[in-house]
Amino acid sequence: MSEVFVGKRADFDFNDRQIVKSGELEIGVLHRAGEYYAYENTCLHQGGPACEGLIMGKVEEVLAPDKTYIGQRFSKDETHFVCPWHGYEYDLKTGECIPNRKLRLRKFDVVTKGEDVYVII
Repeated sequence: MSEVFVGKRADFDFNDRQIVKSGELEIGVLHRAGEYYAYENTCLHQGGPACEGLIMGKVEEVLAPDKTYIGQRFSKDETHFVCPWHGYEYDLKTGECIPNRKLRLRKFDVVTKGEDVYVII
């Protein structure tokens, strides 16, 4: 196992990411609400840059008590990131592919040392 320097904490804004390379491996390190998540930057659909699209709350359907449709909202509890090629969505915390949660991106640990952020490969 080795540590790959990603950047400084100050380099990450809310809903931001950095892409790092180690040999042929490309990893997206995503940041949201003070937490860091790292996944192989290869979409399970057709190999697109899975970690380089939108980071957003899960889109939820809203129903009235009588089950009539009201509209949509962004979840405050579940965050997704979206591959920019074809819109495949992944759960930020787990790397699970939303249409089929049996599939998931390869996940890496992230450590911080002072102000420095590293991914463990």
